[in-house]
Amino acid sequence: MLDAARPFDHLPNAPGVGYKPQHFNDLQNDPGDVAWIEVHAENYMGDGGRPLAQLRALSEKFPLSVHGVGLSIGGEGPLDHDHLARLKKLCDWAKPASFSEHLAWSTHGAEFLNDLLPLPYTRATLTRVADHINQVQDRLGRRMLLENPSSYLVFDESDLSECDFLSALTRQTGCGLLLDVNNVFISATNLGISAQAYIDAYPTDRVEELHVGGHDEDHDDHGAPLLIDSHGKPVADPVWALLDYALAQTGPKPVLVEWDNDVPDWPILRAEAQRAARALAG
Repeated sequence: MLDAARPFDHLPNAPGVGYKPQHFNDLQNDPGDVAWIEVHAENYMGDGGRPLAQLRALSEKFPLSVHGVGLSIGGEGPLDHDHLARLKKLCDWAKPASFSEHLAWSTHGAEFLNDLLPLPYTRATLTRVADHINQVQDRLGRRMLLENPSSYLVFDESDLSECDFLSALTRQTGCGLLLDVNNVFISATNLGISAQAYIDAYPTDRVEELHVGGHDEDHDDHGAPLLIDSHGKPVADPVWALLDYALAQTGPKPVLVEWDNDVPDWPILRAEAQRAARALAG
């Protein structure tokens, strides 16, 4: 049983990276500007073995963020209480400085769809999502952050903007927000809106963490640009510029570089973290 007191109760206003096991020794010996790490909760819900041992070692050196991808906060059905119990067990021993999840749904009945799907922004959805957030925070005994999605469509039935929806959730639940700048850029491109205007409307006073990551470029059936949130490439220059725009409104915050697919050698990821450090330095 892993149950050691952790020395970190918040993430620093500095760069972090998503942890991958092949970078364990590099993080121990040559972290560069990396000041904290994030892990996906579902990868660490087992009872032991090397993954948990390595995570424990790293959590004694770095503040830890646990990022969930499987709670289906936006789902129509009830939360999976077994999944929530496993998440609580992880947070109880790892004592992360931050826990976050996505404004999305990924379940249908007993089926898990292995994707983060959008939801309509209606009053009924707002009530349901707020109830789910309150359940998570009560069960974990900690405040959570909610991440804005990458969008590929809009629902005709939505009667709230995404920013107004997120703002209402923070008021009703007390949760904080994770502003994923790459998701903003993707959504703005795909939906034909202004990324800067989105951030202008965003409740930036509730932001406690920011993300940047890579994306793939494609075209839809009509030839219009279509961006895919792939986390498999370096952060694009327009996303770095949008991060500067967001930081001008939020002030310095923890900034995570996400790279989950086609993971590069450490020097490449370390260089991305160094660029995030320059953004934070202004």
